[in-house]
Amino acid sequence: MKIEIEKKDLLTLLSKTQNIVEKRNTMPILVNVLFEADQGNLKVFATDLEVSLTDQMECEVHEKGRVAVNAKNFFDIIKELPDGKILLEKQENNWLRIQQQSSEFNLVGISPDEYPVFPSYNTNDFIKMQSSVFSEMIEKTIYSVSTDETRYHLNGVYFEKIPQEAGTTYRMVATDGHRLSLVDRFSEVKDEKATQPVGVIIPRKGLQEIRKMLEAIDGEFEMAIEGAQLIVKHNSTVLMIRLIEGKYPNYQQLIPQVLPQKLKVDRDILFSSLKRVSLLSNQKSKGVTFEFSNGKMEISSNNPELGDAKEEIPVEYNGNEFKIGFNAKYIIDVLSSISDESVDISLNDQLSPGLLTPTSDKAYTCVVMPMRI
Repeated sequence: MKIEIEKKDLLTLLSKTQNIVEKRNTMPILVNVLFEADQGNLKVFATDLEVSLTDQMECEVHEKGRVAVNAKNFFDIIKELPDGKILLEKQENNWLRIQQQSSEFNLVGISPDEYPVFPSYNTNDFIKMQSSVFSEMIEKTIYSVSTDETRYHLNGVYFEKIPQEAGTTYRMVATDGHRLSLVDRFSEVKDEKATQPVGVIIPRKGLQEIRKMLEAIDGEFEMAIEGAQLIVKHNSTVLMIRLIEGKYPNYQQLIPQVLPQKLKVDRDILFSSLKRVSLLSNQKSKGVTFEFSNGKMEISSNNPELGDAKEEIPVEYNGNEFKIGFNAKYIIDVLSSISDESVDISLNDQLSPGLLTPTSDKAYTCVVMPMRI
């Protein structure tokens, strides 16, 4: 393999692989990326066996071929080179020579034949979605994904297509057992294949890579589900994500229906107040107490080792006096994902979960379990 390629093009390819390559070294070969030069293009392949990416850029191909090298080392070298063309040439021993003007690097490589077999797909059943909508759905749910490896079916977001008369509702749900986030977004495009609700579990890392990919897209992208993998593509970039197998819990049972205590609060005021008061909460549990009375809410925290804090903020509430405890971080995560000016909070009693929704977006629901005061 011998090619010439612009630095910016090579850097674009390499930057997309950095979070995918396996850093934990369970399989040393997965710290490498595979390059293939053919017919005026340089293709890159990166995988950790769960998330796989392939992309390509135009280049001058003097000799076709394949080479596999350490993704991070290669990226670090290219990043420091000045703009302009770079010559890449594979050596006899699978090393890669990198040349630009007076600079020359020889990077140890591995035989491309040792690289894992890259996943492929045959489906043509792609649906088109707005990148901004899908990104927003990820943003509104990913923080509720469980990090407990023993509950692997909760280590991702449940993505569901719900057929409607006039189109399709796309739903994302995430829960870790202490909180739940659910967001619906409607598309007027009818998914002819979906005649009944169909759901899959997308792993957290896959969602992070999709979100990263969508940041660079203004407009639509395509996605499809084939067997146990999700395929996301835009132009030459293709992401293949192995879905989590297992049954997602009945999330509908986790959403409380009867919540008589209702109040409305300014999102920014509650957000900044919570951040301040939680500074003196228990460092592990992050517990804060909410106390409601006519037109006001008092937020307080107490940590014997640090001290205590309390703050009063105005709210729209005219029910009975009421007190409940929450993990401040869980509420802050919800508020961080809301762009509305105000938030509606619905509660039942001290031991029942609370419901938070943006005032103008009832298609976004957040459930948070209380803490004992």
